[in-house]
Amino acid sequence: MIETLISSKTRIKLLLKFFLNTNSRAYLRSLESELGESTNAIRLELNKFESAGLLTFENVGNKKIFTANRSHPLFNDIHNIVLKHTGIDRIIENVIAGLGNVKRLYLTGRFARGLDDKIITLIIVGDPDREYLSTLCAKAEKVIDKKISYSIFDMEEYNEFSASTDAQERLLLWSENGDI
Repeated sequence: MIETLISSKTRIKLLLKFFLNTNSRAYLRSLESELGESTNAIRLELNKFESAGLLTFENVGNKKIFTANRSHPLFNDIHNIVLKHTGIDRIIENVIAGLGNVKRLYLTGRFARGLDDKIITLIIVGDPDREYLSTLCAKAEKVIDKKISYSIFDMEEYNEFSASTDAQERLLLWSENGDI
């Protein structure tokens, strides 16, 4: 869908990188290997985003580290468009409703790093209705044309898992407290 509005594949990849997981930080060379695009194409798009105020940067040594500008007036709109493009908004709406005892929902894998993928990987913390979850995921997969993989943890298991993994590999999508 977004490809009909934005013709630059590099620009789309950068939008996903910085506006899907809004905590993403990256520099030019890391983006080259991560996105599989030329440094020149990436540099041109980064310059456009920076000029528009959509990205901010900080110099760390000889690297210019880019992040999404959360204070930009269009930040929330772009973030929501990216969520809709990936289908994550539908997962949240369709899967969380009626699941039962769910404390938190995390996105992991490539999507959590701001990269597109054919598989959406989720961590569910709580004790959801597993049969209902399976049915909803199957329905959502047909709508968004992506596979959904999930792991279920109780709070204690999640805390152990969380202590042993990189926090930047997880993106909180939903919590029962609403603190996203």
